[in-house]
Amino acid sequence: MAEQLYNGARAAALATTWRRRLTADAAAVSRSAICNWVARGHLKAAGLDEQGRPLYALPDLARAEKATRSRALRLASAT
Repeated sequence: MAEQLYNGARAAALATTWRRRLTADAAAVSRSAICNWVARGHLKAAGLDEQGRPLYALPDLARAEKATRSRALRLASAT
C-alpha cells in the first residue's frame, strides 16, 4: 500500500489541528511555516505532485510539528 502524501496546504492544516488539540490558543501553521520547516531541516519532501510541488509524508510532518511545537506555543502565549 502506498503511503499517503500531503501538499503544503494540507500539511499546514493537519499541523494546525494537532497544535490546537494541545492548546486552543495555538497559532495556525501556515504554508510558509511548512516551507520554513523544510529550510531549517525539520521536514523533507517525500515526493512531488504533477506540477513539481513538494509532498510530505504524515510521519515526517508529525515529527516536524513536534520538533517546532514548544517554540511555537511559547511565542503564541507571549502575545
